[in-house]
Amino acid sequence: MKKIFFIAIAVSVFAIEGCSAMQIDETKFVSVNGTHFTLNGKPYYFAGTNLWYGCYLGSPGATGDRERLKRELDKLNELGLNNLRVMASSEDSYIKKTLKPVIQPAPGEYNEELLQGLDFLLAEMGKRGMHAVIFLNNYWEWSGGFASYNKWFGDGNVVDPYDTLQSWGKFMDFSAEFYRNEKANEQFRKFIYKILTRRNTITDLNYTDDPAIMSWQLANEPRPGWNESSAKFVDYYYKWIDETAAYIHSIDPNHLVSTGSEGVIGSLQNEEIFFKAHQSKNIDYVTFHLWIKNWGWFDSSRPDETYPQAEKNAVDYIKQNIEIAAKLGKPVTMEEFGLGRDLDSCKAGAQSKVRDKYFKKIFNEIYESAASGSPVAGLNVWAWGGEGRGKNADNIWRQGDPFMGDPPHEPQGLYSVFDNDYSTLDIIRKYAEQMNNISPTK
Repeated sequence: MKKIFFIAIAVSVFAIEGCSAMQIDETKFVSVNGTHFTLNGKPYYFAGTNLWYGCYLGSPGATGDRERLKRELDKLNELGLNNLRVMASSEDSYIKKTLKPVIQPAPGEYNEELLQGLDFLLAEMGKRGMHAVIFLNNYWEWSGGFASYNKWFGDGNVVDPYDTLQSWGKFMDFSAEFYRNEKANEQFRKFIYKILTRRNTITDLNYTDDPAIMSWQLANEPRPGWNESSAKFVDYYYKWIDETAAYIHSIDPNHLVSTGSEGVIGSLQNEEIFFKAHQSKNIDYVTFHLWIKNWGWFDSSRPDETYPQAEKNAVDYIKQNIEIAAKLGKPVTMEEFGLGRDLDSCKAGAQSKVRDKYFKKIFNEIYESAASGSPVAGLNVWAWGGEGRGKNADNIWRQGDPFMGDPPHEPQGLYSVFDNDYSTLDIIRKYAEQMNNISPTK
């Protein structure tokens, strides 16, 4: 693995030698100064959202709707959401509840229409002064991710979490096998090189030279396995993070690199594992996510009983992860948080009293912490649904349906923030303005 890794670095350095990187105005890129971000010589704080399907809307092919994408970006800009977390990877999967079509149907085979969709997305974001955090893989099954790589380059044994004879725990450990699967990672590095060295077909900019990109992210929510019994993966996890991030930096010296981690919860609920994974000099900043329902803290059928403790847990978790970032001496972002409408209604515009209360609390917590000078620099709502609407009474996504914030495996509309969720949008607009205009007190 090391031999392949260092050969790849040498090839990458040779490939960028003589390019225009030295002439680029470095202040146009988001960079790190201690525990804070800077942009154009000033502190950079943000409020943003997840728009994972951006390249699908931007495609000139069957999934594309470029006019809708432009309207969505205009709406987000008007709300003050100027940092978008998006995907650049999806792989063909043996699991039914997954995204179709995909960017990589087979190892080394690429869907040029979807890559042109990413070109279009970045070009339009650049026009609006927005910045992209781009994840390059997925620990979870819904876009293929680690499980697809393991199937392509494994021993033939796979785990389907939707198979009643298997389990999510077994799947999570199967996904973590990716960290020590050398052949799978050889192909993953080829994919990384393919994306990072791409020239945008619309702007004619090399991706490495595009200031609309803030960060390359190793994966969506990489975890070192399921529970304490997964300890066998932890050292491979550390090594994978460090070496993959180093490889990205060897190709692209202009952009930041992040992990995409959920924080302590996604680190076997172990602070030491989270700390050590982000200690690598090749990881520029820390990430964490917050899911009060998915983690069992909040029961939407019993909101009055469960919300107060869920809110307390959420605030404590935010503080815990910010404190770890402070010890690491790095900035930190909370790049996923969300909640459904009342009683988990998937209907756009439905009542959302609990979500609105939650959003106010979380936005305010992050804003006050950032304004006080802590390492936290921004937050991204999960997720933007905008004009998208579910087509089916069962809320199940089917290929050809409109895209929204909820990936294919989830009820369509569950966590999406739609363009007519007016009370939620008012909260977002208010706090986005505050986040975008922070002047830290220390």
